[in-house]
Formats: sequence, structure tokens, C-alpha cells
Amino acid sequence: MREQVHDIGRRRAWVIWLVALSVYVLAVFHRSSLGVAGILASERFDIDATSLATFTVLQLAVYAAMQVPVGVLLDRYGSRALLLTGLVLMTGGQLMFAFVESYPLAVLARVVIGAGDAMIFVSVIRLVAAWFLVRQAPLVTQLTGQVGQVGAIIAAAPLSWALVRLGWTGAFALASSAGVVLMVAVALVVKDSPYRDDGPTRIKLRTLARQLQFVWGNPGTRLGMWTHFTSQFAMTVFAMLWGFPFLVQGQGLSTAVASTLLMLMTGWVILSGLVLSWMVSRFPYYRSWIVIGVVGLMIVPWTAVLARDTPAPLWLLVVLVCLTATGGPASMVGFDLARSFSPQETMGRASGLVNVGGFSASLLTVALVGVVLDLRQPGGMAAYDLDDYRAAFSVQYLFWALGITQVLRYRRRGLDHLRREHPGAVESMKRGEPFVHPGFSDREGV
Repeated sequence: MREQVHDIGRRRAWVIWLVALSVYVLAVFHRSSLGVAGILASERFDIDATSLATFTVLQLAVYAAMQVPVGVLLDRYGSRALLLTGLVLMTGGQLMFAFVESYPLAVLARVVIGAGDAMIFVSVIRLVAAWFLVRQAPLVTQLTGQVGQVGAIIAAAPLSWALVRLGWTGAFALASSAGVVLMVAVALVVKDSPYRDDGPTRIKLRTLARQLQFVWGNPGTRLGMWTHFTSQFAMTVFAMLWGFPFLVQGQGLSTAVASTLLMLMTGWVILSGLVLSWMVSRFPYYRSWIVIGVVGLMIVPWTAVLARDTPAPLWLLVVLVCLTATGGPASMVGFDLARSFSPQETMGRASGLVNVGGFSASLLTVALVGVVLDLRQPGGMAAYDLDDYRAAFSVQYLFWALGITQVLRYRRRGLDHLRREHPGAVESMKRGEPFVHPGFSDREGV
């Protein structure tokens, strides 16, 4: 039995969470910084849509590919070490991006940013699982996802302003400096657990491989992953790269109005997340259906906008960005689902696998949008029109259809698993009570 030396869910927990949350805000800012700079980047590096998409695709590919190894490292070394490592990589990558002028080096800089970003969110989620009570965790998890999107607001407005006033190098160099301040804060404040530190958890390779097999074989992990896959990608694709060009070139909006819509999108994340966190806490048995409902609401305005052969009215674009933004909080439900099926000692690995879902869908969608744009209009970024963007954004329906199918499939398997391995768990969730996983078992992956 480990010795508890700090209170759970009290003042120290909130202070640690706030510092870690600040790192996540910065990570979202770095991740989203290309969103308002996409058109400038195409001019600076003289590239077409496919090449521009490569920035984001490789950044997201590295992010997704690192989730499993990051989860393993997280369970072994803890959140503090990975937050510091991620900050070093993001700061260095953004500083490099500020000064390079060749396309290959710029791509390398974005890859380094993606590698650092990959370590942040799951580290914060593990701190939430360790430092907060079971009844607090769903709300704090949602708040993490919501408040973290403030980084996208900073990327949409202040960075846009800085690019005009300071230029490319000055704006991105200034952006990189925030990482140094947060490195000091993490080193001084963050502690991995309220229990006495016994050092890194050493796991034999054979045991690690076996536990990874159990974590992946657990239908709850896959349900969380497909939940994240289905709900997150539309918002990520829109905010990270293609939303700004779509609004300016496809819908004919000014850059100021487009930036305002991106900020509105982020503000709606916070508002909708509060509602979703209450629903998830109140109705744990219906979490998957809540997510499917949100995705259905997202599809409606996208269909209305893409069906038009003329620019959509501003009110419809407002509805589009708000409902698309709701996918962000909905994707957080994937981590809450994984927590119901996973013991705390494997949460790093389970969270990493869940996080692969949405970012895999995002990088594939980003790439396909760029490919469709270039196939329709080889003339480059300046030549794209509304019809080109209508065709390109239609690729989203493929991923929505696949994701909804898989969520329904693994919801059924997950409930069967709980009935078999944890009698009474399903009935408890139907009564609105959260299920607390009792601990690791060799049968969990069966």
C-alpha cells in the first residue's frame, strides 16, 4: 500500500493542474499556429496545397505515432518528466520554424513541434487521474480540453496580429519564448502523484508487451479510440489548417471575420464542454450515444454549407463553426470511457491509444483535402474557389461513417465485457453512478 502524502482533489491538485494546463494551452497554440499562417506559408516557401498540407500531416503523423511509446514512458517516468521534455521540443521546433526559409527544414521544424506536442495532453490527463477524485475527474478532463483551446484563440488573433506587425520571424520567435517560462513553472510545481515517490516504475519488456496487448485488446480502449476518431477530426482539420483558407477564399470573408469565427469556435468549445461534462457525469451509460448525437449535429450544417453553390450566409457559417467545435469536448469522452475500463497504472497507455484515434483521422483528412484541391485546381493556392473547397471537404463524410459504425460496434462489445468481467458495473452506470475500475487483471483484454 503506497503512502499518501498529499490530499486528493484539494488546493495542491488544482495548482498542479493549472500549471500543466498552461503547458497544454501552449501546445494547442503551437499546434494551431499554422492555421492563420497557411496562406503566408504558401508564399514564403512557394508551395501548393498538397505541400502545405504536408506540414500538418507530418506533424499529426508524428503526434499519433508517438502516442503508444509516450504512454509507456508516461507510466514509467511520470507526467513531470514528459511535460518538460515536450516543452523543450516545442520551444526548439517553433524557434527553428521562425528562422528557416527552405521548405524541407520548415517541415522538420513542424515535426519536432509535433513530437513535443505528443507528450503534453496525455501527461495532463494522467495528472487528472492521479490528483482528483472519481467524481471530479470527468469535469476536470472536460475543462482540460476546453480551456486548452484558448491556445487556438491566441493563434487565431494575437498571432495573426503579430505576423502583420512583426513579420514571420519575429512572430514565431516571440511565440517560442513562452516555453522557457513554463519549463521553470513545471520544474518547481508539478508532482506526479499525491503518493510518496518511489522513483520510476520499472517494467520488464515481456510484461510490458503483455500489458499493452491487454490494454489494446480491451474493447473499452477501442471504444474510447473510435469515439475520439469520430468526433475530433473535423474541428482539428478546420482549426489547424483548412478552415481559414476555406472561409477567406471559398466563402469570401475578410481575414478579420475569418479570424473572429475561429475565435468563436474556440469560445464555443468552452461553453459546449460544460454542458457535455454535466451530461457525461449524469448519464455515464449513454456516453457513446451522446457523442454520436454530437456528430450528427455537426454533419447537418456541413451538409447545408457544402450543398450550396454560392457562399453561405454568415449565420450559417456561425452555426457551422460552433457545432464543429462541439466535436472537441465530445472527443474528451473517449478518455472518460477508457478510464472506466482501465486501472490507473495503465492509464498512460490507454490514453495514448485513445489519442491516436482523432489525430489519425485528422492527418488523413488534412492530406485528402489537399490532394483533392490540387487534383481539381493545379494552379496553386491562389486559384482555389468555392467549388474546389466543396469537393475537398466532402471527404469528411467517409470518416464520420466509419467512426460511427465502429463506435456502435465497440459499445456493444464494451458492455458485454463489463457484464462478464465486472458484474454490476453496467447497472451502476444505468443508475447514473460512475464505475471505478478495481485494478489490473490478466483477463481484462480477453
